[in-house]
Amino acid sequence: QLQASGGGLVQAGGSLRLSCAASGRTFSNYVMGWFRQAPGKEREFVAAINWSGGVTYTNSVVGRFTISRDSAKNAVYLQMNSLKPEDTAVYYCVADPRLTTLVRGTVDYWGQGTQVTVSS
Repeated sequence: QLQASGGGLVQAGGSLRLSCAASGRTFSNYVMGWFRQAPGKEREFVAAINWSGGVTYTNSVVGRFTISRDSAKNAVYLQMNSLKPEDTAVYYCVADPRLTTLVRGTVDYWGQGTQVTVSS
């Protein structure tokens, strides 16, 4: 079970921190990440972090978003700075044993989303 939270309405240039709480099992040996889906658009990979802290980002968020995890708390976070209107989407937390499948959206675990709205 993955539960995302922390979304909201923010002005362009602002910041939000998303959290994802995992339950039901330990995800310490899983790659965890975030996807987003804007209205009328396809689901998009945003960021991922593996068990040793290695990170991967989609190009459009590099330098603005930071993914982190706390294995002791079975949680993953997404710090989003310098937000733009095009970041508006529902953000989903995901987990999978492999980065290659996670990036494609073929994941073992897909949590419910949290809405992020960035006003111009």
